[in-house]
Amino acid sequence: MSHLSRMIEAMKTQGMEAAIVTSEINQRYLTGFAYTDGYAVVTQNKAWLVTDFRYVEAAENATKGSAWEVLTPKKMLATISELLHGEGVKTVALEEATLPLSEYERIKAALVDIETTNNASALIDGLRLYKDDEEIALMQKAQDIADAAFTHILTYINPDRTEIDVALELEFFMRAHGAECVSFETIAVSGAASSLPHGVPRPVKLEKGFFTMDFGARVNGYCSDMTRTIVIGKADDEIRRLYNTVLHAQTASLAACAEGVSCKQLDTIARDIIENAGYHGAFGHSLGHGVGMYIHEAPRLSQVAPDDLKLARGHVVTFEPGIYLAGKYGCRIEDMVAITPEGKVHNFTHSPKELIEL
Repeated sequence: MSHLSRMIEAMKTQGMEAAIVTSEINQRYLTGFAYTDGYAVVTQNKAWLVTDFRYVEAAENATKGSAWEVLTPKKMLATISELLHGEGVKTVALEEATLPLSEYERIKAALVDIETTNNASALIDGLRLYKDDEEIALMQKAQDIADAAFTHILTYINPDRTEIDVALELEFFMRAHGAECVSFETIAVSGAASSLPHGVPRPVKLEKGFFTMDFGARVNGYCSDMTRTIVIGKADDEIRRLYNTVLHAQTASLAACAEGVSCKQLDTIARDIIENAGYHGAFGHSLGHGVGMYIHEAPRLSQVAPDDLKLARGHVVTFEPGIYLAGKYGCRIEDMVAITPEGKVHNFTHSPKELIEL
């Protein structure tokens, strides 16, 4: 079933007459076409991709054979109003999570005698939560590129490289090997800066000790996400103990991953290992988050996750425990995992996790 068909079925179930989709990611999710100017309009019977002349040829090629009708009117919102009136629509849903207030007011003013509601984001987010086989395959391609980038970067790193050098090399490699772009701003931080979970690469040579690299590739709109921490120089006993604690937390929580397992419980498994090892309060973020066309989406593996939130078929989540000692150093290890539509656990990430010293 196409994403559009799934949306129309959900709209019928929820009694939603129509929706105007304005966020670029949700437009791409529904239409299969990436564009930055226009609207996706869906009723229970029809679907229009409304854009301008710059995109018409590409849009028609991307949606060929589908239920989408491509329109390029001079006045997009006026045309949308006419289309909705022609379908007898009285109420249309807008994207409450992403639509700027100014654009919301502009759309509302253009839809003469049509009431607006704010629940389109919740509906589409609910659909995107469950990945199908095609989506999982795209995310595997993205992760394969990231894994290859990690293999490459181990041959690139030397004492004269800066953190920015490494970040740029990772990004260049991924783009050169099939990524349309990176999933997010690459993290590459060494020495004392590795204690910053979302540290920004610096124009300084790699410092001795932990070196954390968090990066991902995007393929056809879908993200990958991985983290590996290596050691620049030789690891002392303290570094080894911290690293092995993070690795134990990660592998133990991964081993418990299965359909129907509580998201909160998975976080607890990793958190208890770190706490019991004496690193009290050093694991301040959640164990993981959902990944898809957004790098951060539902569900979360977290202490604040609802008790009844459990992994289900189609969920894709990260497992990324870490220990961060402020002003000293930090370590994180991250894999990305799916519960497939068949109910199996699938780890996208194949890079080694044993301690690497360079």
